[in-house]
Amino acid sequence: MLTHSGLSYSRSYVNTLIIMPVIVALVMLILANNLVLAFGLMAIFAMVRFRSILRDTLDTAYILAVIVIGLACGTLKFTSAVIGCLATAAIMIYLWATAFGTRYRYDLIVNIQWLRPVGELVELRQVLRRHSRNAQCASQRSNEGYQGVDLSYRLLLRDPARVDEFLEELRSLKGVARVSSLHAGDESEM
Repeated sequence: MLTHSGLSYSRSYVNTLIIMPVIVALVMLILANNLVLAFGLMAIFAMVRFRSILRDTLDTAYILAVIVIGLACGTLKFTSAVIGCLATAAIMIYLWATAFGTRYRYDLIVNIQWLRPVGELVELRQVLRRHSRNAQCASQRSNEGYQGVDLSYRLLLRDPARVDEFLEELRSLKGVARVSSLHAGDESEM
């Protein structure tokens, strides 16, 4: 979670990394040096994977967990099946209840159409500093069709309850043609 730097962060991938060691440990416990069971497990999982396209890594972990628990029941290792099922369910409930893996490093994304030269951003930056603890310029784009720059900022607000006041102050700045915003809770994962 801390070292990811790309654009497509996935909370479900982080959760899958947490649950997979439990599933793999259960697999190793059930297989216990049985080559026939190992090939059977591979065949079952390959068949399920071939028949359905799972786009989410956590869905794949769910399917694998169900297959392994079913394999434990089928080989009469009921204690392993019950312990594995309880451990897997407890971890999944914990990950869901705590929203583990969610990254909220900002409260608001603000898109601004700036019509003045880029060198005159001092006034805008002062407003951003006054209303936010952290302001990160996510993108700066110039279009040939008109003079000006499209700016996008990620903001960690000082007081999230004062968003409307902040946006009105931005709109009143000389050189700001358009302001739009997106709350971090509204942003979907990629």
